[in-house]
Amino acid sequence: MTSSQITVLFLDIALIAVLARTGGLVARRCGQPAVIGEIVTGILLGPTLLHGTFTEAVFPREVRGELGALADIGIVLFMFALGMEFDWSAKRSVRRTSLTIATCAMVVPFAVGAGLGLWWGPGGASTDRLAYVLFMGIALSITAFPVLARIIEDRGMSRTPLGQLALSSAALCDIFAWVLLGAVMLLCGSGTPWRLVWFVPYVLLLITAVRPLLRTVMRRAGRELDLVVTFAGVLASSAATEWMGLHFIFGAFAFGIVRTSARRGLPGTVDARLRQGLGSLGNRLFMPIYFVVAGWQVDLSGLGPARLLDLLVLLVAAVTAKFLAAAGAARLSGMTARGSAAIGALMNTRGLTELIVLTTGREMGLLDGTQYTLLVAMAVLTTMSTGPALKRLLPADGSEPDLATPATGTGQPLAGGEPVREARPGPVPREAREP
Repeated sequence: MTSSQITVLFLDIALIAVLARTGGLVARRCGQPAVIGEIVTGILLGPTLLHGTFTEAVFPREVRGELGALADIGIVLFMFALGMEFDWSAKRSVRRTSLTIATCAMVVPFAVGAGLGLWWGPGGASTDRLAYVLFMGIALSITAFPVLARIIEDRGMSRTPLGQLALSSAALCDIFAWVLLGAVMLLCGSGTPWRLVWFVPYVLLLITAVRPLLRTVMRRAGRELDLVVTFAGVLASSAATEWMGLHFIFGAFAFGIVRTSARRGLPGTVDARLRQGLGSLGNRLFMPIYFVVAGWQVDLSGLGPARLLDLLVLLVAAVTAKFLAAAGAARLSGMTARGSAAIGALMNTRGLTELIVLTTGREMGLLDGTQYTLLVAMAVLTTMSTGPALKRLLPADGSEPDLATPATGTGQPLAGGEPVREARPGPVPREAREP
């Protein structure tokens, strides 16, 4: 890079960080998660405004390659952090109900999305039709676990039965989606086929050798060495799965799961120091760059009346399928109508996870520019609807709706879980809220 290109690159990074932070603050003031403001900021910095003139002037093509590399690092750190969230030891009381909700919330939207894929047709002439149809099913069945976790935390629901049930269901839904996405990538012929035989040995290596090593480092090493070993391990794992043809996101995700498994039984400060080191760097610097890079491929200005009709159909299909599937499964598991509706609204959160999946599909040639734009708009709008829906569904005093229906009986287990009355904290007794 020349000196002038380095200067532009540094100024662009600074501009992105400031604008993304501002967009996040505006979104939070509007009752939305910060990631929505950051995604919208990225879209507005793309060709949507001024037909790309601003983008070409501020983000010249000479520095886009470097910004794309930094965006990839942000995705690696994000997927690693997402993998660290999948710790099931604290979710046994709601595991059976979560599995029921996640399965329904995955299967029904997947079928609807596959139907839309058959209707729309592949974005590229050389795209495998089966892979495209499966990908559309994945696109409509995603639930963004990290964004959902942030919404639940902001509302003080993280330790309540409703919040734990929604988090567990979203986590399972995401696992199903990543497995299916890997299968779609195999159908697309991504990478060299013979290298895929290394995937199972690699997973065994992570479990038998890397996990004990990480545990030793966490127990005996200081914060700096732990941070360096983890960061190097994440990048190496991402490089391994990319070499196999499974995309680097899977390597980072797997390494996060292994590290969480290795941490069991150790003090909570072990994770805290890692999140402080890697998490803040990824969330505040690298991920905003990713939003801008993804925003370059979204052009909302080109959506005419016909495409707006497509977007309306897509929104109705995505929201209805996910809501009815999740709420219906919750209702059949013994929840009240209002509690089931709250689960359905929460499971409609897509946000950042959906954006990663869509960008991966665009890179594989499964989506053209218009389809990518429509699906990104769907992801943003469905996520924005979660907050207002919860305000209408949850009681005005901030407490949760009762989870058990009268048919289950007061204090009876909810689909294999713990007694509801004992699991729900709160200063307001249940008897005082019932008519």
